[in-house]
Amino acid sequence: MRSTGRLTTGVVGAALLLGCVTAPAVSDSADAKRVLVFSKTAGFRHDSIPEGIATVKQLGESNGFTVDATEDAAAFTGKNLGRYDAVVFMSTTGDVLDDTQQQAFEGYIRHGGAYVGVHSAADTEYDWAFYGGLAGAYFQNHPAIQPATVNVEDRAHPATSHLAGTWDRTDEWYNYRSNPRERAHVLASLDETSYTGGTMNGDHPIAWCQNYQGGRAFYTGGGHTKESYADPAFRQHLLGGIRWAIGDAQADCRPENGYRPLFDGSSLDGWQQAGPGSFTLSDDGTLTSTGGLGLLWYTPSDFGSYSLKLDWKAAGDDNSGVFVGFPPSDDPWSAVDNGYEIQIDATDVPEKTTGSVYGFQSADLKKRDRALNPPGEWNTYEIRVEGERLRVWLNGVKINDFTNTDPARSLVDGHIGIQNHGSGDEVSFRDIRIKELPAKGK
Repeated sequence: MRSTGRLTTGVVGAALLLGCVTAPAVSDSADAKRVLVFSKTAGFRHDSIPEGIATVKQLGESNGFTVDATEDAAAFTGKNLGRYDAVVFMSTTGDVLDDTQQQAFEGYIRHGGAYVGVHSAADTEYDWAFYGGLAGAYFQNHPAIQPATVNVEDRAHPATSHLAGTWDRTDEWYNYRSNPRERAHVLASLDETSYTGGTMNGDHPIAWCQNYQGGRAFYTGGGHTKESYADPAFRQHLLGGIRWAIGDAQADCRPENGYRPLFDGSSLDGWQQAGPGSFTLSDDGTLTSTGGLGLLWYTPSDFGSYSLKLDWKAAGDDNSGVFVGFPPSDDPWSAVDNGYEIQIDATDVPEKTTGSVYGFQSADLKKRDRALNPPGEWNTYEIRVEGERLRVWLNGVKINDFTNTDPARSLVDGHIGIQNHGSGDEVSFRDIRIKELPAKGK
């Protein structure tokens, strides 16, 4: 949210304003992010709410954001909400805000605020359409608490990047009245064959994020049980959602549908190394560059009009890139001379830095810098090629729009590859996927 718009009111003032708001988890400062945990219930009350509140406070203490907690809906005024970078609805139920408080919260979201919904936050405010869209889906029913397998669909978002491709855990698994996939970005879904009582016909999102009417929204269906909040993996899941919501981490939360994998982490079938060096495939499905200068390229087909997405992470000040539009060759320099590279190296000169079309056009560096996660954290590129136009999105933000005019480098068809740049450069990749688009003009 707007850090300049938040007040730096002290603990005593905050307590007087909110009545029953607990003291902050960390000392306040001008630049500290602040989170409000709201846990009012007007229906079923989960006995895990105290553990949930305590967990968010502990996460705040360890990660540099201040946490207040309240069950008083009077906290929902425009002035007070403006102090917070995110509001966590911690297993709320029923109608918890009146019309004036709802209007204040809508204004807060539309002016850049953020929402984090936990578990029965989806069982809240059924007659408030804005909230239903923000949460993403409403609760319908649930079977008994039981183990299930969660399929992790996005392994770059900070809420799920620490997880393997599947996540086995025990919780109360909600069925929802609608599927949020077309409106929100699904991070994880339930394997309905792994438990009994799923009713969403095999497509069962359980955690998602979205940009919503000017703000950010993250929801997780986990968190019914007290044990959830002692589970390091779930705590990291919740932390990642909060970090994204308050803007401490970036991710692509646009809806994603219609992509097919070129590399899903299980094998390198169809990929071939050109030139020296290699990529190492780890047990968690991550490809990491070694040596070079070489290129790992996808051989079965070339592509013309498409959206290519992939997740990448630099270990430090490292160099790599994604090549598009080049002819098949065992020589990596053929890609350099005949295609285009979308660069990964945040400290190079503008036309050769992260997000640039290497040597040809710089990214919008202000947008790039705001969207870029630091070394050690995952980023997502979308590289969209339509005709001779090449656009680049970083973590959902468009940072480059380039048009080729060189017939020798035509983008109308060509192969895709990832670069291993050289000794000492360590860049990792996950989940390379593509969606082919209608040919330009059709």
